[in-house]
Amino acid sequence: MLSLVPTALIPFITARSSWTILSLVTAARTMSSSSNQRAFQLRVDPLTGNSEWVVIDEEEDQDQGPEIFKNSQQPMLAMTSYLDMLNDSPRNRAYAEAINKTITAPCHVLDIGAGTGLLSMMAARAMGSGASMPQGKVTACESYLPMVKIMRRVMRLNGMEKNIYLFNKRSDELKVGVDISSRADVLVSEILDSELLGEGLIPSLQHAHDMLLVENPLTVPYRATTYGQLVESSFLWRLHDLHNNEAKTSDGIRLVPTGVDSILGVKPQQYAYHCDAMEKEIKLLSEPFKIFEFDFWKRPDSHGETQLCIKATNDGQLHAVVSWWVLQLDREGTIFYSTAPRWISLQNNKSDEGWCDHWKQCVWFVPGQGIPISNDQEVHLHAVHDETSISYNLDKQSQTDVKMHGIKGGDFQLLLSPERIAIYGDNEWRGIMLTAIRSALKGRIDPLCVVADDSVFLTILIAQLSKTSNVISLLPGLRAKGAQYLQAVADANGFSMDRVQVLEKKQSLLSVLDTHHQKVDLLIGEPFYSGTEGMLPWHNLRFWKERTILNSVLSEDALMMPCKGILKACAMSLPDLWNSRRSLDKIEGFDHSVANTTLGACGELPTPQEGPCLPCFVWQSGKYKKLSSVFTVMEFDFSKPISRSSGQFQVEFVEPGMCHGFALWIDWVMDSENSVILSTGPDERYWKQGVKLLATPAAVGIEGSSSPSECCHAVMEASFEPSNGELIVRHVFS
Repeated sequence: MLSLVPTALIPFITARSSWTILSLVTAARTMSSSSNQRAFQLRVDPLTGNSEWVVIDEEEDQDQGPEIFKNSQQPMLAMTSYLDMLNDSPRNRAYAEAINKTITAPCHVLDIGAGTGLLSMMAARAMGSGASMPQGKVTACESYLPMVKIMRRVMRLNGMEKNIYLFNKRSDELKVGVDISSRADVLVSEILDSELLGEGLIPSLQHAHDMLLVENPLTVPYRATTYGQLVESSFLWRLHDLHNNEAKTSDGIRLVPTGVDSILGVKPQQYAYHCDAMEKEIKLLSEPFKIFEFDFWKRPDSHGETQLCIKATNDGQLHAVVSWWVLQLDREGTIFYSTAPRWISLQNNKSDEGWCDHWKQCVWFVPGQGIPISNDQEVHLHAVHDETSISYNLDKQSQTDVKMHGIKGGDFQLLLSPERIAIYGDNEWRGIMLTAIRSALKGRIDPLCVVADDSVFLTILIAQLSKTSNVISLLPGLRAKGAQYLQAVADANGFSMDRVQVLEKKQSLLSVLDTHHQKVDLLIGEPFYSGTEGMLPWHNLRFWKERTILNSVLSEDALMMPCKGILKACAMSLPDLWNSRRSLDKIEGFDHSVANTTLGACGELPTPQEGPCLPCFVWQSGKYKKLSSVFTVMEFDFSKPISRSSGQFQVEFVEPGMCHGFALWIDWVMDSENSVILSTGPDERYWKQGVKLLATPAAVGIEGSSSPSECCHAVMEASFEPSNGELIVRHVFS
């Protein structure tokens, strides 16, 4: 598999912000030569974590490109949000209306972050084409080489290749007098993420106004305004406050001991969530309020601050600030696009125009248990923005500031995802792990235990439960930070680091010398690998791969925990997710069908193709409904070395509806008696599932009560390939 990292990561990310597999914060680089374009792409093996740079020469036409590029580009581009963005009809319509209204005469238009070229083609069309508009010109820059290739094909299909000058560069690499003959009169752009600033909006605008645009240019969009609302939500609280959540557990482990409240936590930043999915768990504590305003038509400042006095409209515990933004696309203020949650649209008597995944709302967590507030009480919000992010401080009147980015207990902090923090604070999850480890340790004298993954919890749990055990923790993703964390919390959890060793070496290099010539009695994992939270569920079968690599140091009666994995599946109705990934046709009059294969679209394609499995939180994917019982596809036995696996199952539908695909996940069997099972399915909101969307949705019904046009059964078959960690899923409806 190739991980296609946006080349615009230097100095800031300007490609789509919701890349799922790009948690590897690594820049891919491109270079030009006189004959062709060359790209360095990072190829990652999900089952080992090993990566290597691959040099790819890309010809103009993708069909003529080298085999390695053709085989790998499709699934990785399908993991991006380009397709979802292009299926966002309200966005496309708003941009088309604003561009037509703004560009009324021949001029020079600059498109920053051109993507497939949709905005460039809109601008060229607004000016006319050919000899009728000889002074009109569109300059487009796109730094991500795979998108440049797609844009060229889209422009060619629409007869626009002669109207648009396309540069495979970042906008700050363009030079007037070298690349372009003069400054541009109009700027069109869409370099926005859910937070607004995370794709480098401010640096891009600053450079454009300094070097590429005329004074007082026309711009689409014209302005962006961020808004916020104070909320209470115990769900959001559990995503960050591990200290107070684990205080209610009974296992005696303190991942965040008193006095070092932030030694393990989440990064202090805004997090993108579909807040509509948790609307029933959110209590509004204020009216919406304006935070920042950013004008595209003038040079923005790198730093800004504002102090707001917000009156509470309800009693409650202030847990978070939910924020969103509104685009004003035209100068007169008649064309808008909003990322506000649904409750705002309904309050404003506006229709809910549909679900999209490329832009969500953002959540900023109030530290600790939050702040108790009462109706009519004033809360002071201090908001600060830099070039790429927005942050907040809160305090109630007559109280001291609650710093949202302070760290108690020293400068060291181990940062994990909000979902991982919530898992570590979950009493039921900890109970499962405690039961499984006690069972595994029973009857073992002076066992040698190896924690194969990044679980600091299991390392502490074993060291605490067995005073005679020796623990080797590999921590392949956390490494030195994990070791430093364990050292810091050892005393508080009643174990000695003399019995715990963190080996910062690859599993393939582990030998009996590292184990002091003692064979490993227990090989355990959650499984959890830091930095891979965006990957597919079966990529956590890395545990199975590592068990195989470590085979030579395992004792004859070594116990694995988990003992096996069970691939589960369920037929789902997922209309919003399917529509966001459907095949492209005409977008505001421009044919994008040539991008479907590369972007991994589903739908009515000329040649039906199997789309990739997408990692996502099903509960965050708009409307969804289970249409079948949960069924087992295949099992993975960790007592044996990793091997190819396959399975087949007949799906019985228990609910009528429109089937858009299958959700797949792994249930981890933690003990040899098959009595302790950890599920990561759609009902468990802290884990992502894999979703296999159908090329065409199928109407399904219950046998004996369905119409002739409805399917009553489906056969699913799947195969797992250990050489690359991929799962191939196929299905037939009958």
